[in-house]
Amino acid sequence: MHTVAVLALDQVIPFDLSTPIEVFTRTRLPDGRPGYQIRICAERPEIDAGSFTLRAPWGLEGLKGADTIIVPGTATPAAPLTPAVRDALRAAAEEGTRIASICVGTFPLAATGLLDGLRATTHWIVADLLADAYPAVTVDPDVLYVDNGQILTSAGAAAGLDLCLHMIRSDYGSAVAAYAARLAVMPLEREGGQAQFIVHDYAPTPQGSALEPLLTWLQNNLGHDLSLADIAAHAGTSTRTLIRRFREQTGTTPLQWLHRARIRQAQHLLETTSHSVERIADQVGFGSPTAFRDRFKRTTGVSPNTYRRTFS
Repeated sequence: MHTVAVLALDQVIPFDLSTPIEVFTRTRLPDGRPGYQIRICAERPEIDAGSFTLRAPWGLEGLKGADTIIVPGTATPAAPLTPAVRDALRAAAEEGTRIASICVGTFPLAATGLLDGLRATTHWIVADLLADAYPAVTVDPDVLYVDNGQILTSAGAAAGLDLCLHMIRSDYGSAVAAYAARLAVMPLEREGGQAQFIVHDYAPTPQGSALEPLLTWLQNNLGHDLSLADIAAHAGTSTRTLIRRFREQTGTTPLQWLHRARIRQAQHLLETTSHSVERIADQVGFGSPTAFRDRFKRTTGVSPNTYRRTFS
């Protein structure tokens, strides 16, 4: 039987902690036997889990001999890792143990150095923070999980389910994983990645800036076919000056800002109306539904119809 050790760090997020416990303990093999046994491990007997206190039946010695170690996220992801936890995870890695993180559990995993030189993901809202804190890690904020073989990472909390099902499939095959997915009432594989859940806000512009009236005009005219020359003409400036001012005040280009604004408006229309994709493409200024579908999928990772089914 495969042993999974779930490491409860201080301020552990209860949802992240419970995800592998629920998914793995409910996994059954074709003959009805359980596929996994679970150990809840912690550095101290009692761990602060925010709204309650957790009493872990295993200490760090429970990590030894486990086939898989799961590192859930914590409410303080940037908190320093204790030497004892760091050494225990490194020792497990040296023994060949599979180690996976859920959500911001990528931070303590990165603090061990085990992600150096590897691709990893975490919740999109702190992806930049992870990249800044651990420059040796290649952070991909758009995917639901990353499997590097021995070391795996997942994105936001629900992506922990995707990662657990992926590991079950690796361990016991698709049939066992599909049954576990049905018990969890979720698909074995979700379309798209984390990008579909990111709210694509417009680049920030200080109130009262020289661009504020122009951005308001752009927002009110998303449905029109606007070229860089059109935008510059409305602003009463050259295209070169317009691009420079946009770079200085928004960090992006006029057309990139316009594309983001159009996709954000399209997301809103898909969530709140029953308009056809073709009508929405026209409403937000795309020349054709095909161009709209292509840009929408490149930005969010899913098609407009898939996005609507998910969020409407």
